[in-house]
Amino acid sequence: MNRADIHFPPKHEPLREDVHALGALMGEILLEQGGEELFELVELDRTAAIRARAGESEARRELAARMRDRPPALARELLRAFSTWFMAVNLAERVHRIRRRRQYLRGSEEPQPGGVEAAIAELKARGLAAAEALELVRTLSIEPVFAPHSTEASRRTLLRQQQRVAHRLLERLDPSLTPNEVRTIWSSIRMELTIAWQTEELPRERLTVADEREQILFYLVEILYRMVPAFYEEIALALEKVYGAKAGTVHVPAILRFGSWAGGDMDGNPDVHAKSIREALARQQQVILGSYVDECQSLAQRLSQSASRVAAAAELTARIEQYMRLLPGARAITPARHDRMPYRVFLAQVGERLRSAYEGRANGYENPGQFRDDVALMASSLRANKGVNAGLFYVERLLRRIDTFGFHLATLDVRQRAHVMHEVVADGFDDPAWLSRSSRERRDRLAEALEKDRGPVTELDALGKRTLAVFDAIMQGRHRYGPEAVGYFIVSDARGADDVLAALLLARWAEAYDKRTGEVALDIAPQFESAQALSECGRTLQELLADPLYRRHLDARGRRQCVLIGYSDSNKETGACASRVIIHQAQHDLAQVLTEAGEHALLFHARGGSIARGGGRVESLVRAAPAGAVDGTLRIREQGATVKQGYGLRPIAMRTLERAFNALALTTAARRRGELPPDSAAHLELAAVLAHSSRAAYRRLVYEQPQFYEYFQAVTPIDVIERMQIGSRPVHRLEGAGLETLLPVPWVFAWSQTRYMLPGWYGAGTGLRAATTKFGLPRLREAYGSWYFLKSLIDDVETMLARADPVRPDHAALGCAAQPVHRPDEPDAGRPARALARPGTRRPRALRGAARERRGHRPGPAEHGLSRVGRGGPRTGSPGMRSSGSRAAEAASRGRGGSAARGLPARVSELDSRDPWRAFRREASWVDWV
Repeated sequence: MNRADIHFPPKHEPLREDVHALGALMGEILLEQGGEELFELVELDRTAAIRARAGESEARRELAARMRDRPPALARELLRAFSTWFMAVNLAERVHRIRRRRQYLRGSEEPQPGGVEAAIAELKARGLAAAEALELVRTLSIEPVFAPHSTEASRRTLLRQQQRVAHRLLERLDPSLTPNEVRTIWSSIRMELTIAWQTEELPRERLTVADEREQILFYLVEILYRMVPAFYEEIALALEKVYGAKAGTVHVPAILRFGSWAGGDMDGNPDVHAKSIREALARQQQVILGSYVDECQSLAQRLSQSASRVAAAAELTARIEQYMRLLPGARAITPARHDRMPYRVFLAQVGERLRSAYEGRANGYENPGQFRDDVALMASSLRANKGVNAGLFYVERLLRRIDTFGFHLATLDVRQRAHVMHEVVADGFDDPAWLSRSSRERRDRLAEALEKDRGPVTELDALGKRTLAVFDAIMQGRHRYGPEAVGYFIVSDARGADDVLAALLLARWAEAYDKRTGEVALDIAPQFESAQALSECGRTLQELLADPLYRRHLDARGRRQCVLIGYSDSNKETGACASRVIIHQAQHDLAQVLTEAGEHALLFHARGGSIARGGGRVESLVRAAPAGAVDGTLRIREQGATVKQGYGLRPIAMRTLERAFNALALTTAARRRGELPPDSAAHLELAAVLAHSSRAAYRRLVYEQPQFYEYFQAVTPIDVIERMQIGSRPVHRLEGAGLETLLPVPWVFAWSQTRYMLPGWYGAGTGLRAATTKFGLPRLREAYGSWYFLKSLIDDVETMLARADPVRPDHAALGCAAQPVHRPDEPDAGRPARALARPGTRRPRALRGAARERRGHRPGPAEHGLSRVGRGGPRTGSPGMRSSGSRAAEAASRGRGGSAARGLPARVSELDSRDPWRAFRREASWVDWV
């Protein structure tokens, strides 16, 4: 696709203007900070890339020659120039999203699609009365769970700088600004971008678990803590507007909460253990109590009511007198001039109790309920004494935050691999053959040990003691910080009922149970990850629920069973299409088993961040789920760049949660009213063919070609990623360095750097071709139009192809010694002339019809560069997928992928008929042909 073919509607013109202005500003900063030589170097590279992308072969050779043998220090400066520009452009795009939202709210009669008001209006259109709609909202639960990510390590310093730049860009939208004020805003933006240029982008040392925890706390405290009350206000206002309720009469219960894996995810990370769990829980409480103290001080500044002017509730006055006796420290910090200001006096006392809880002193709050009672008493006093418009709004906002964050801030999940727990059990049973025994045999032995309360027969080794300490930390954490402080104990890579029973037995060995009732206060969630485990998860869960002992445990825990569905591993094993079909069927099987067993089902989606790792839009995940898999609850893992993109600014975070609410509310309503039919047999048959053929093509390339991993090492910067200091977890799950042990995150990240985006689309063409051959194009079109699952799958493949690099790689530039072999007799016969020659040049028009405005290249960045006039600029990189300082620069100086120095054996050219790129080209062609 040529830039000349890209057209943007007028509504995106402000974004083009912002990108143009930021490009010009970045050019000035580059001149000032890097000098004329660096500026000209960047411009020459940029213009050569533009010509190369337009199809000029001479420009491609020129660009390759320019990059060859470049000193690492210079390459690093060039990388920094483009990454800083991409950061600024991405901010402009997010500001544009905020601008578009404000335009909807200000000037449109219709609510913004995908928002809260649109959902409430749709509920009314479907015939729900106001009481029914409110009751539906009361039953919803939305819980994003933030997880550390090994490819996203933006420093909090730079995140705050980006926030300030975004705020300045938003200030510029004020039409009342004077020219001098506009110049001041641009000067401020220039200052922040210059400071960012002078700041190291990534840490020099590998991130620790504590670093990752603080990264997530940034989003929880600086974004979501501030935004949560507005989310509830949006729902209440929508209900009032759509149903005509009296303002202020609608109360929306707490439906939003948050989770975290930082400090609790032991899977593949030896630095996570009992100590990190205790530290995470303590740190989260410190942060949230500190936020409450700050808010109480702010409220005290606002609520200046004098007793001589307005009365306060008698209960509040009595509570103040009680705290005067209980908290002598509060009297000391309350100025004498405030003694006739009841709310200020009371808030000082509340703040003192919070500080006592923070420091572990006497008379502090023991739980968030006590704190909430005090704040609610203040709210009641304001309502009863003409304070509805005199500060009640801010007190109610604090109540919303208490209901959402409690004293724990976010629920900490703990995760451990099933294999590790079986190693401990084997040691405790003194059974060297334990790991080789069948799942059924292990299950029976574990059930017997649980029933007879048998402990280990030998003293556990270091791994065993370390593992039991984790269960003790969980029990102590719940006791000290509240039952909501610790969430699920996740058994990753679960394959049988014995994996769950092993966790239950280890908890008993650790004596992590109620001594009076014998109940193990542990909610165990098996995580099914591999393609095989997902295919068999229904039967596995059925077997687990049939165990009488586990059913008794589940009854004691409220008969609520959570199951974690992994997306990334199956995607790496089978390709995007097959993985999605497998996961869809797994959701159906799990929901059916849990419903038949009479348990409260909770499917926890551990999706990847990007489409290439099984991620994508939340609303697509909810709407594409099989009937019965979504019933008012959405618990979803958020990680990596998706956290930054979806929660980096408060208005963007608001929109992210609005879209989740919209999809969950409408899908739940449709299910409960019987409006969601089950998947038809014809659709499932089509999906099965698509999955089978796409999986075969994907595995034929990735796993059945002996030289493929060597090819992968040659054409991607995986060697650089292995050395990057941006995550606490290793690149490989186990010791070794092969494709089988490579974690999905670096697998996808490496392909993203090449712009192939292979994990997100490879195999789709073969699958679609097979489905079309067997069922015909009309039936495929019908399924695309009537089955949202297939529509979202094909749309995501299309998105990946649009993002893939449309320029055929030059094998010499990639570091491949082998030269491609072109044969005219490749099986292209019968394909339309418009078939793709490479990824990203066309969309599957036969299925898509008219191209959607939101598809294809995003507006703005491709139009403007770093030059002073801001014209022309390739999207040669992926925002959020930045290289790592001097290591990436070193790789860039050697050539793309960093492998030119070591070369590549000629036999790699045998991949896919002696041309590795031919397979990629064919897959994209078949997608377009269908």
